[in-house]
Amino acid sequence: MDLAFTPEDIAFRDEVRAFVKANLPPDIADKVANGKHLVRDDFMRWQQALGRKGWLVYTWPKKHGGPGWTVTQRYIFENVCADMNAPGIIPFGTKMVGPVIYTFGNDEQKARFLPGIRESSVWWCQGYSEPGSGSDLASLRTRAVREGDHYVVNGSKTWNTMGHWADWIFCLVRTDPGAKPQEGISFLLIDMKTPGITVKPIIMADGGHEVNEVFFDNVKVPAENLVGKEGEGWTYAKFLLANERLGIAAVPQSKRGVDALKQIARSETQDGKPLIEDQDFRNKLADLEIQVTALEYTELRALSAMAAGGAPGPEVSFLKIRGSEIQQRISELAVEAVGYYAMPYQPALLWHGANEEPIGPEHAHIAAPRYFNVRKTTIYGGSNEIQRNVISKMVLGL
Repeated sequence: MDLAFTPEDIAFRDEVRAFVKANLPPDIADKVANGKHLVRDDFMRWQQALGRKGWLVYTWPKKHGGPGWTVTQRYIFENVCADMNAPGIIPFGTKMVGPVIYTFGNDEQKARFLPGIRESSVWWCQGYSEPGSGSDLASLRTRAVREGDHYVVNGSKTWNTMGHWADWIFCLVRTDPGAKPQEGISFLLIDMKTPGITVKPIIMADGGHEVNEVFFDNVKVPAENLVGKEGEGWTYAKFLLANERLGIAAVPQSKRGVDALKQIARSETQDGKPLIEDQDFRNKLADLEIQVTALEYTELRALSAMAAGGAPGPEVSFLKIRGSEIQQRISELAVEAVGYYAMPYQPALLWHGANEEPIGPEHAHIAAPRYFNVRKTTIYGGSNEIQRNVISKMVLGL
């Protein structure tokens, strides 16, 4: 694995920087830099700019409308965007259902659904977890019964991220309750405007509305929205989850988080000295930076294998585990750095344009909300406990 950038890579990096500088709205970059909540329009403006450039679905092959980038170009793009405070691309369409559709869907589904994902004109959300069926996804109970040219869906999904903004949802549903758990599941695409769908908010520990419960009450879904074959949804779900876990590592964002911690440590004082001069805190920060670097090299190995023709396999569970734990550790050190200034809860400061003076340093108000929010990272995409089981079985052969 050659880690040196070629002149072509450097030229591409400069092209990406120039594009982001010219097309990322300053108000969105300010929100990202200062930990403020983004709204649907913020994500759509940035993603549609990428779509017009042909860069939104940067992981897709050319034959399906992607730019056909090398693994190195993907790596450069992600790191430049993180460095310049671009919001993360919402993965549900671009990195989850899109690849499922172009890999397992029919030609009509590709023609119907892929353009809206490439252009970011359609917002997708995920319908996997249910009350009582999270990490044990094979126990899901949302039922889809075939009636002529439709399925009738009844049940509920939970921990649905940004479903209150979504146009469509991709769902795992049980079509054959008499089959083995994994063999009775199918993959359906459902219009969120269909009668019988109700979305109820779940307010997170940081006070934000990010996730939801979604209820299906006799929802009629055209049979043509079944992806692949009935009863093979578990295969498609595993394919999707492997791509999701690769993205959860969030290495560029963690690198940005470490840099932010360094800035905080240089500005915060303890006993009249900058916090960075405290040996104990400096050791913690150095250890964290080493962990991020190790994670980055592990991700590069996985990407290198993909460039050689492989696909994300069970080894991406390593990335999911360490990436999520590192994100939590960054938030923990941020709270430690600001000390008692993390205690005041000022939700108005999490929203752009709020007219309220922060208590303490300007970076302090976000420390606790971010700490509480990232508690979820070790759960979604399959809990870390489940990922260790995957590694034990599929990688170590135990």
